Amino acid sequence: MTSAADIRTYVINLKRRPDRRAWMTRSLPAELTATFTSDWQGPFDGQELRQADLEEAGYKLFPWQIESDNSWWSRPLKYGEIGCTLSHLACWRHAAQNGNEPYILVLEDDAVLQPTFLEDLLEGLGRLDGHHARFDLLYLGRYLLDPDQEAVPGFVAPGYSHCTFGYLLTRPALGVLLATQLESAVVPVDEFLPSLYIDHPRADLRARFPRQLTALAFDPPIVHQRPKDDAGSDTEDSAFVTAVSERRDRNDIRHTGRAQAATGDEE
Repeated sequence: MTSAADIRTYVINLKRRPDRRAWMTRSLPAELTATFTSDWQGPFDGQELRQADLEEAGYKLFPWQIESDNSWWSRPLKYGEIGCTLSHLACWRHAAQNGNEPYILVLEDDAVLQPTFLEDLLEGLGRLDGHHARFDLLYLGRYLLDPDQEAVPGFVAPGYSHCTFGYLLTRPALGVLLATQLESAVVPVDEFLPSLYIDHPRADLRARFPRQLTALAFDPPIVHQRPKDDAGSDTEDSAFVTAVSERRDRNDIRHTGRAQAATGDEE
């Protein structure tokens, strides 16, 4: 039977948001010992992040902005979105290198946990085990964009979904996530995770990050998100990446593709 000791917990939090850290510290069950990203050094804060920081750390951006009726796809990335993705990536890397817990819980610091959160999570994992329902990614809450499909009672196979304020990974899934080399083509984590369990509606993302995970989602969710009017948004309250920066990353990817074609190398 799964217990709290089987779960390694991370909370995405910025150093300048001790208020949100306090919120999560009060909310988290005592049985879960959480690692906060605010205790780490890294290019995580969109209000401080700049292109030079990314280049120095070895990160490259995916050529994000395209002509589209989707207003999010047709604008540049924001530094807050990049910092959020890098925070999640740092958690996956840390978990892969530390411990042997079978499950990795990742929460953002605007998550809302009910007093019965841990009980609900463990009971749900037990139910999945009883149904022999395999998963790599388990959404605890999300924003649904496309219809779900039925799964075992209390769960669905999620359709295209956004928001990463609460999810659970299996330890083998960490290897899959890290093998994608997200650091060389950074996209919003809201888009990255769905691209790995559905055929993403964007052809360029579908090609770069093909489907390779099995996902499930609690239905109804057991984690919710604080309203932006209450908690603010550290991803949205940041500057856009300049067009010059995006063109540079696009040219880097094209140059790499031409070099691979010339040498006959393929990924």
